[in-house]
Amino acid sequence: MSNTNFPFSRKNYILMLIGIGIIALGFIIIGLDSEPHGFGFLGLTLGPIVTLAGFIFQFYAIFHKSESK
Repeated sequence: MSNTNFPFSRKNYILMLIGIGIIALGFIIIGLDSEPHGFGFLGLTLGPIVTLAGFIFQFYAIFHKSESK
């Protein structure tokens, strides 16, 4: 059984790593907010939008179909 079918291709895993990086970037942006308790623009607006975009990108990475040869 040398021919095994993996559920994801190499491209899926690369896209997932990019998505994790985007999510981490969103949390870093939230942490960079200089307002107390994160109530500034970075903590309430930009950071959550970037984090949500990372999660949406993760769904894309998981459901992305590779071209079969």
